[in-house]
Amino acid sequence: MAIFSSSQNLRWRPTIAMKSEEKAKSQALAELEPTEVSGMVTPKGREAALPEDEEDEGNTVSSQKIVAEKAAIDLSKPVCSETSKRSNVCEADGDIRLQGSSHTILLHPSSTDREWKTKPYCRKHDPPAMKNIKEWTIKPFPISEPPPQCTVNYTVPALVFSIGGFTGNLFHDFTDVIVPLFISSYQFRGEVQFVVADIKPWWVSKFILILKQLSNYDIIDANNDDQEAVRCFPRVIVGLSFHKELGVDPSKTPTGYSIVDFKAMLRKAYGLERPTAAPSGDPWDIRRKPRMLIISRKKTRAFLNERGMTDMAMSLGFDVRVAEPDITTDLAKFARLVNSADVMIGVHGAGLTNMVFLPEGAVLIQVVPMGGLDWLARDTFGQPSPDMQLKYMDYRIQADESTLSDQYPADHPVLKDPYAIHKQGWNALSKTYLDNQNVRPHLGRLRNTLMDALRHLPHGRKEA
Repeated sequence: MAIFSSSQNLRWRPTIAMKSEEKAKSQALAELEPTEVSGMVTPKGREAALPEDEEDEGNTVSSQKIVAEKAAIDLSKPVCSETSKRSNVCEADGDIRLQGSSHTILLHPSSTDREWKTKPYCRKHDPPAMKNIKEWTIKPFPISEPPPQCTVNYTVPALVFSIGGFTGNLFHDFTDVIVPLFISSYQFRGEVQFVVADIKPWWVSKFILILKQLSNYDIIDANNDDQEAVRCFPRVIVGLSFHKELGVDPSKTPTGYSIVDFKAMLRKAYGLERPTAAPSGDPWDIRRKPRMLIISRKKTRAFLNERGMTDMAMSLGFDVRVAEPDITTDLAKFARLVNSADVMIGVHGAGLTNMVFLPEGAVLIQVVPMGGLDWLARDTFGQPSPDMQLKYMDYRIQADESTLSDQYPADHPVLKDPYAIHKQGWNALSKTYLDNQNVRPHLGRLRNTLMDALRHLPHGRKEA
C-alpha cells in the first residue's frame, strides 16, 4: 500500500522556542531555528485598511464624506495581519474582484488605501518552503478609471490558498494545508469557494474527498484561470490560519470546533466505521483480537527485524498488519486500514501522520531514532495525540539498536554527542539521523511496550 514515498524525508523544521532543558540541547535547537521572514509588511495602525462602504452610485460630496468618516473611525483595522508565526491572513468584505491569472485582488477604495502582498501558505518562517509560492497582491481599485467588469458573480466568500511548498509529504500535506484549511473553512459549512494557487492536480485528486467535505463548489485553479476572468465576491480570505502542528485551538475558531471535529470530518469523507476503539457491544468479543498496524519503511529509518516484530506481537495476541504507504496508495483505502487498528507503530516519519484516521482510544507508538530527536518526535506526533483522543507512547532507539553503531566508532560524536551534530544545522541533523539510519528494536524491550499498549486499550485486556 502507499500514501507517501518512504524516500521522502520528513522536512519538518522546528519553529517553536523549546523549553530550557540541558544547555547543549538548547544551543542545538537555537542553531535549527529558521530565520523569520514575512512576505508582507506588518501593518501599523495609521496604515491600516479602511472599512467597506456601501455601493456609491452617485459619487456625491456627501457620500465621499461618509466614506472619509468611516475610514477615520476604522483605521486600526488592517486588511492583512499575522495570525501566527507560521501564517498571515488577509480579509476584506464588500466589492471584491479577483483575477486569478495575475494573482491580484482588487478592493473598493473604502476597504484599503494601500497595496498588500502575501504568500498564502502556512510556512512563512521557512524560506525553502516559500521560494516557489507565488505572491498575491491586494490593492484598491484605481481611482482614475472604472474597475474591471465582473465576468462571474458569487454569493459565497472566496478562500485563497496555495498547495505549493512541501506538499507531497503527508505530514506537510496535513500540517501546512489540510488542518489550516479546516480551521479556516469549517465555519462556512461548505458555503465557500476555494481558489487554489500553485496547483498540483495529483494533490487535488488525492485529497478531493476532504476538499468536498469543506466546500460545496468545484475549486478554481488560479494559475490556469482565464486571463480575462474577473471573479466578484462579497468577501475574500487570502491565506489559512495555523494554530499548531497537526492541531486546532478551539479557543481560536469561530464556533469552538476542534481537532475532534476534524477527525469526525475525515471519518465522513472516507466512510470510516470506527469513531472509537472501544467495543461496540457490551463486553469485548474475546474472539476479536486487537489489531496492530506496523507502518513499514524501506529506504530510510526501516525496521530491520520487521518479521521478528510481527511474530512477537502475534504471540501477545495481536492481529498484525504491515503496510508501507507511498505516493501511489489509495488514501481512502489506507484510511480504512488505519481506522481498523487499535495500535499503530512506526519509526518517526511522515507515515505516522496517518494517526488522524485512528479511532478514539487507539494507541500510537512512535519509534524515535537515536540522535537526540526526542523534541522532534514530541512536537510532530507526541503533542498532537492527546487532542486527537489517542494514547501516545514512544520507543527510543538505543545505540546498539541503530545501524549508526555499524558506521561510526563508539567514541564518535554522532553516537556520543548528538547535539554537536545538531549545532551544524538542520541539513546535518537530517542527513545523519533521519536519512542514514535504520533500526532493529530489541524484541524483549519492545514486547514490554506492546504489553503496556494492550493495557491502555479501551477493551481492557490486562493480560497477554
